Amino acid sequence: MPALALGLALAAGLWWLRDGAEALAPGARIERTRLTLAEVRAGRYDDVILLRGQAAPTRSVFLDAVEGGRVERRLVEDGALVQAGQPLVVLANGSLQLEVIRSEAEVANQLNNLRTLEIQLERLRADNRRLMAEIEWQLQRVGARGERDAELARVGFVSPAVLRDGEDERRYLEQRRDITRASQRTDEALQGEQARLLRESAQRLQANLALARANLDALTVRAPVAGRLTGFDLTPGQSLARGQRLGQVDSTDAGRVLAPLDEFHLPRVAPGQSAELELDGRTWPLRLARIDPQVKAGQFQVELVFEGEPPAGLRRGQTVQPRLALGASGEALLLPAGAFLADGDGREVWVVDGDRAERRAVTLGRRNALQVEVLAGLRAGEQVIVSSTASFGERRRVQLTD
Repeated sequence: MPALALGLALAAGLWWLRDGAEALAPGARIERTRLTLAEVRAGRYDDVILLRGQAAPTRSVFLDAVEGGRVERRLVEDGALVQAGQPLVVLANGSLQLEVIRSEAEVANQLNNLRTLEIQLERLRADNRRLMAEIEWQLQRVGARGERDAELARVGFVSPAVLRDGEDERRYLEQRRDITRASQRTDEALQGEQARLLRESAQRLQANLALARANLDALTVRAPVAGRLTGFDLTPGQSLARGQRLGQVDSTDAGRVLAPLDEFHLPRVAPGQSAELELDGRTWPLRLARIDPQVKAGQFQVELVFEGEPPAGLRRGQTVQPRLALGASGEALLLPAGAFLADGDGREVWVVDGDRAERRAVTLGRRNALQVEVLAGLRAGEQVIVSSTASFGERRRVQLTD
């Protein structure tokens, strides 16, 4: 039993010596004045993020060349206010002009062919009507003569052979009439189908001509909407390709805010979340409209739009600091946000007890630009170092000096 007590006393002494040696080792003493301390407090956590973004136009419409060509005349300068439909630049394209002339000639030729066919069809119908009228007239004559011959044959003045000849002639004329009618229907159907095909071809050519004329008209580039023209750097004689970007037209107001956000918050942001901006003594409501989930340099971009009219004095490119609400506010244990979050990776903090500070594992929750929510590992009233602790290295405790 005395041996056990002696062993415990030796172990405690060794621990005290090691602890004291660590505290007295070079670098283990830290001046308290170099540190920033904060007390763990119970309070109201506002689940908001303070953003730093720039005002942007409510709408930006890109201006592209519908057809390629050479810049002939530049009608407005970059930065000018333009109206919807206002001409901005005139391009020249000889190939397109020749294409329009060729299309016009094709349409005219096709319309002439169609008109010629329609005239031929009308003439054929007239000839067919005359032919049918002649056949019907001959049938009437043969019929009348047959009736007379039949009366004369009963009294013996006309032989039976004459009656048979008259009957044969009548049947021939009836067959000729039927064949002529069938032939007329076939001819009219064929010519009608040909006319329909020509008509459809002319319509297609006219549509192509209208498109070519529209492309020719597009050589005069016009403003798609009213606003301020930007990025419009063209010089006479410059060659432009089809679809080449010429500039853009921005609305004159600044109804959007574009702001970068730390990737830590990406899982908690969603379109529709509310935000607000303090400006000119007023609070302006905003709404999160779009999220660009692509992370660059540890950040992603969000787009906020004003609910209603944007501030009249807000200018494009002006830096603003809106507050984005991520969730409901509530009571929690809180610490001020500081550099210690990056040093301990949010999992460890240094807790001060008198003239010493110890490293302690903690669980932190939500955070914003001002506050950090403490979920576990700390109690209200404890003092925590919230300034940078990178110089403490891998030590578990340090000595604080005045």
